[in-house]
Amino acid sequence: MIILQSTSHSASFNLAAEEYLFTHRTDDILFLYVNESCVVVGRNQDVLSEVNVDFCRTHKIPVFKRMSGGGTVYHDSGNMNYCFISNRMKGESPLKDDFLKPLVAVLAGLSIEVLIGKRNDLWLPGGHKVSGTASHVGKSRILQHGTLLYDSNLVNLEKCLTPKDTFMNSRAIASVPSPVRNIRSYLKDCNLYAPGANLFFGLLAERLATFYGLDSVTELSPDEIALVNPLIPLLLA
Repeated sequence: MIILQSTSHSASFNLAAEEYLFTHRTDDILFLYVNESCVVVGRNQDVLSEVNVDFCRTHKIPVFKRMSGGGTVYHDSGNMNYCFISNRMKGESPLKDDFLKPLVAVLAGLSIEVLIGKRNDLWLPGGHKVSGTASHVGKSRILQHGTLLYDSNLVNLEKCLTPKDTFMNSRAIASVPSPVRNIRSYLKDCNLYAPGANLFFGLLAERLATFYGLDSVTELSPDEIALVNPLIPLLLA
């Protein structure tokens, strides 16, 4: 396992980098990144059914479609995204929740006791979701990625993900709504240390590196960055 941390905050680049790492590499990778405000819909979802298009246009929040299934999510600078990419093991189910266990262990070390839910999501005590996940399975590789709400703008999240109209494409897969909460507010309520988002994300990356016995977190090489073709948003900001 190696850990790569993106220096870009562009969803257009980072989502495309996930696809590049999935199709062009053969090693086990944990890819970490933080995007500027955007909405990302699942491969099998309909934008009009999932997104308040008017709100996104007004607030210049672009909308993208990712390669994995799952539900629609909101990203911003208070949200860390993690992406586990690995080779498929013969005879093993590719959709087990094992990929989340390192994250659960590291969060526990930071006094954040999360539980893995039935949809491979992460929940705080009290019944609030802080991370949803999605997956993409290929012939030889599997990608499992998710969001981690630390200090996200939950007002924008709700408004972006509440469609203005009730239109529903019968062939699309609808998101399953869940009550959400920021980890930072949970830490404050527990009278625990709650650093700013950038500091927390850096600490989380360091702890994950220690978990895997790595000396450091690395970055994509300039040559690889040049090979990533940024995605074109479905809805321009």
